[in-house]
Amino acid sequence: MADINKLLKNYLDYLEIEKNRSPKTRENYERYLNVFIDFEKIKTEKSITVDNVRNFRLHLARTKILEGKTLKKNTQTYYVIAIRNFLKYLIKQDYNVLSPDKIELPKISMRQIEIIEYKDLERLLEAPKGQDLRALRDRAILETFFSTGLRISELCGLNRYFDLSRGEISVRGKGDKLRIVFLSERAKKAIKNYLDKRTDTEEALFISLTKSFRLRQGLGLWPTKLPSADEVGGQTKPKIKSPKVIGRIIPRTVQRLVNSYARKAGIPDKVTPHQLRHQFATDLLIGGADLRSVQELLGHANVSTTQIYTHLTNKELHEVHRAFHSRRRK
Repeated sequence: MADINKLLKNYLDYLEIEKNRSPKTRENYERYLNVFIDFEKIKTEKSITVDNVRNFRLHLARTKILEGKTLKKNTQTYYVIAIRNFLKYLIKQDYNVLSPDKIELPKISMRQIEIIEYKDLERLLEAPKGQDLRALRDRAILETFFSTGLRISELCGLNRYFDLSRGEISVRGKGDKLRIVFLSERAKKAIKNYLDKRTDTEEALFISLTKSFRLRQGLGLWPTKLPSADEVGGQTKPKIKSPKVIGRIIPRTVQRLVNSYARKAGIPDKVTPHQLRHQFATDLLIGGADLRSVQELLGHANVSTTQIYTHLTNKELHEVHRAFHSRRRK
């Protein structure tokens, strides 16, 4: 028998080095397995039994989080997958442990995809107004999301030095896999207008900006509305100081700006960057794209992941309904 913490470290190293998993994947597996090990007081590989796995799953199902809600079924499944994969690794290393096949994965309902109406989408894409750097950046972000279907982390990781005229960007996605995404004419135009306005040398395509403010010598900071001459004692109006570049944009900033423009566009429901990825996939399928091509463009490892969109875009079912439903009533 071996110490469970040593086995866990070996497994995490195996994930990172031999399986080429990302640091984030390693971090997640470490968290899931440590929760299980601590809760069940696992000391060695022999301590992992059907009974303590079942007991741990009951704990997960009954755990209350915010506002009295339980953990989502998907989240519970991640813990179970981590335990099963850890056991598979131990068996591969010739340890005599519980068979992973004795741990069944929970059945979960098909994920429901929420999309917005196309007219709402157009209003969202047009929501950033003006020609200042912030508005141009935000317009470019929204157009890029809808044109490429990028994940938020992928968008934040883009660099500015690529051939914009080709309209192609090489992206490193989940599992460190490379794929090519394509920019529409509208997206290329929005990015060009934004980059033409940039005067910094930051490598990131989308940068984070400080909030713009106005400064007058001796009077400190002023709100974004310019005060009148009377308000500053008859002196000259404050000088405008442009927003300052503070590095690569972060996912939280992107989430906030997407939802903010959705509200400005009059969309009542919360809109997330991932919904724009859904819009991209749905738009392709409605337009007639095949499932395999959409899988490649989204960077899905398995086509079954892409199939979650088909119930929204099945033209054949619509034609069957129109042709055969209530024929006798005619």
